[in-house]
Amino acid sequence: MSDDVVAVTGASGRIGRRVADRLGAAGVPVRLLGRDPARLPEVPGAVKAPPAAYGDGEAMRAALDGADTLFLVSAHESPDRVAEHRTAVDAAVAAGVGRIVYLSFQGAGPDATFTFARDHWHTEQYVRAHEGLAFTFLRDNWYLAGIPAMTGPDGVIRGPAGNGRVAAVAHEDIADVAAVVLLARDGRHDGAAYDVTGGEAFTLAEAAEEMSRATGRTIRYLPETKEEAYASRAGYGAERWRLDGWVSSYEAVARGELAAVSDTVERVAGHEPMTLRAYLSAHPRDYAHLVGR
Repeated sequence: MSDDVVAVTGASGRIGRRVADRLGAAGVPVRLLGRDPARLPEVPGAVKAPPAAYGDGEAMRAALDGADTLFLVSAHESPDRVAEHRTAVDAAVAAGVGRIVYLSFQGAGPDATFTFARDHWHTEQYVRAHEGLAFTFLRDNWYLAGIPAMTGPDGVIRGPAGNGRVAAVAHEDIADVAAVVLLARDGRHDGAAYDVTGGEAFTLAEAAEEMSRATGRTIRYLPETKEEAYASRAGYGAERWRLDGWVSSYEAVARGELAAVSDTVERVAGHEPMTLRAYLSAHPRDYAHLVGR
């Protein structure tokens, strides 16, 4: 196995942690990055970098010094997210990183309905603009974990998704794809942008049926208009930009922008992606808030 060092951001999160585990198991030197090293997981053979936030160029450069490849998990949504990504990319290049594998989003584009997907497009363009920097973009769909998370305690999934379909994917499958791409040293994935989806596209009404089966109670989908969606989320006290992101994610589903099913998981990772039914069976804690009500 190559001695090339892979730096993994978001290593305390659901994807970064899984990717780090897979790389560590493969014997790859791994560098874990995070704002708080105390929150980083214990991965055999991995080194915890000094504290580094995406927006702190100096800290990011120090944390990435000596790394060859960077797995860049997108930052938490914020009005400054693209600027933070650009700072992180610049720091990586300055530190000598030669390849970036960036976790993007399906349908990333300047005019994407889902407002946060626009951030991913701008980030991708910034990475592309660095001459000589190898890159791969992994454009994931909604997370399967989001289906139980968006189900309210009253057993209702609300949103303006209409009858649109979404090809949601499991964190495990994304991590499997990312690990294979990061482990490849022959350039076969350089310059590629892969949609990473589940193996099926379902409506939220169909998702509610699966949730009903898993929880033993009636879960239903309540289609909302755009205005109703903003009104039903007003009580969260979220800023307008965040509400725009929440609501527009459902609108993207309604417009068919997240319905395309890719073969990336099977082709790259070598196995079929997890279905919603299989995911719910494997992760009962995700819908524990709905059981027994």
